[in-house]
Amino acid sequence: MMDDVIKNLLSEISDMTEIPVNGAFNIRGNGASLGRNSTENIQIVPKPNGSGIDIYIQPGTKDEHVHIPALITESGVHDLVYNDFHIGEGADVTIVAGCGIHNCGNEESLHEGIHRFYVGKNAKVRYLEKHIGEGDGNGKRIINPQTHIEGAENSYLEMDTVQLKGVDSTKRISSAKLQAGATVVIKEKIMTHGNQTAETAFDVILEGAGSSAKLISRSVAKDHSYQLFRSKIVGNSDCYGHSECDAIIMDDGIVAAEPEIVANNVDATLIHEAAIGKIAGDQLTKLMTLGLTEAEAEAQIINGFLK
Repeated sequence: MMDDVIKNLLSEISDMTEIPVNGAFNIRGNGASLGRNSTENIQIVPKPNGSGIDIYIQPGTKDEHVHIPALITESGVHDLVYNDFHIGEGADVTIVAGCGIHNCGNEESLHEGIHRFYVGKNAKVRYLEKHIGEGDGNGKRIINPQTHIEGAENSYLEMDTVQLKGVDSTKRISSAKLQAGATVVIKEKIMTHGNQTAETAFDVILEGAGSSAKLISRSVAKDHSYQLFRSKIVGNSDCYGHSECDAIIMDDGIVAAEPEIVANNVDATLIHEAAIGKIAGDQLTKLMTLGLTEAEAEAQIINGFLK
């Protein structure tokens, strides 16, 4: 049975409100399974020590989804989980993950999700990950996700990660090693406020000829919050890599960007970009002349920036 808090969290991070009757899914709540189901093409197998799951996606699987949300609704829970994805050759699937913490107590609640992707030749994966924190307690809401990708020849993985509210502290670590013709695209959207902190680290090795990576970060830091963006792309072949960080700072927010590119091959093409600044005054003025208050104009600009 799921109470209203769990249903609300599920809806926010994965568009689910109930345990489904079919499809592949694993719902984790406060460190334990709330429901699990496999399909003919997607097998979800719990690890022997209970620390996570292995997801096996059969070669050639098309247009199927896997949902693996993790929820914490109690104060003082420290949850560490290892999920490994084995994506067969030629598969084309969508994986919906994410974590929601509802903390109404005084102790910190922590979720650390370590996800490893083994993407087979010519396979295509779309990976969606949303993080939120809520609850009226004084205990911190901490989410530390890790995503590690090994892309075989001509594989493709696109990761969309969003964190826009309620998480007091996050350390987000992603890495990828790509073989010939493989591609990874990672997009993140982050907003912090109060005294929240958010650290992002991307590390990509472009090993094979024709491999490519695109890392895109858009963030907003409000109040006294702090963000650190670090990216490193290493090109060991005829490859293409692009790292981009765009941030808006407001109030006394701080954003630091540390992009790094390393070319170990004469045919490696690597680019990094970073832009940090405040909302332009003429943007605010234009919207305010249309009848919006300053706060409403700021909200519109931020929503458009993070869209």
